[in-house]
Amino acid sequence: MKKILIVDDDPNIIDYLTTLFEDNGFATFAAHNVKEALDICKREIPDLITLDLEMPEEWGPRFYRKISQEKNLKNIPVIVISGLSGSSHAIAKAIACLQKPFDRDELLKIVKENLK
Repeated sequence: MKKILIVDDDPNIIDYLTTLFEDNGFATFAAHNVKEALDICKREIPDLITLDLEMPEEWGPRFYRKISQEKNLKNIPVIVISGLSGSSHAIAKAIACLQKPFDRDELLKIVKENLK
């Protein structure tokens, strides 16, 4: 079973994405901040990460830089999901950038295409 890490400080988004992904056959892990996300990444090595950019303590791009420096984490595909406009340029290597509120079908399509 493919594993998805959801990184977002909004519990409603985490609940929504957890249900969406699990209903579609994926295992999920959730992190409310960058420190939790790094710990889960190192322990679980997810197959894909959804990443909010604007979080307390540290920004999503800083988390992305940190995993990019880890040999066994740097190739994990990342989907940015953010309420910030212009966020598509924050992480150049993201496989997709969706703005909140996002289209669930579009998100699922991107996830499934990248987790074959």
